[in-house]
Amino acid sequence: MPDAGKALVFVVDDEPNIAQTAARILRNDGFDARDFTEPIAALQAARLEAPDLLLTDVIMPGLNGFELSSWVSASCPQCKVILFSGDPNARAKYATSHDQKQFDILTKPVAPDNLLNAIRRKLDS
Repeated sequence: MPDAGKALVFVVDDEPNIAQTAARILRNDGFDARDFTEPIAALQAARLEAPDLLLTDVIMPGLNGFELSSWVSASCPQCKVILFSGDPNARAKYATSHDQKQFDILTKPVAPDNLLNAIRRKLDS
């Protein structure tokens, strides 16, 4: 598992403030974090440089977070995934039966310490 100083994390949320804030929290903790507001842009970037972890919103235009996670995981099998959503029912609404078991979901808003702890745990798994 890469340490925080070397782990590349892609943060994807169609709300720029959320994507930028989460990436800033991660960078302040030593991660190499890149924020994206377009799921397709994150997917294209992952094909060029595989992230260690993808942190993505569930409800987005174009690709939802489960779809993006599946595509990134197919391109980058070593990439870990954490989804987050303001909708506590996002898993039931958007996930396929395969996704339900595969991806962790955090409920927004996520406190910075909880976000960092979840990412560290996921990278350690």
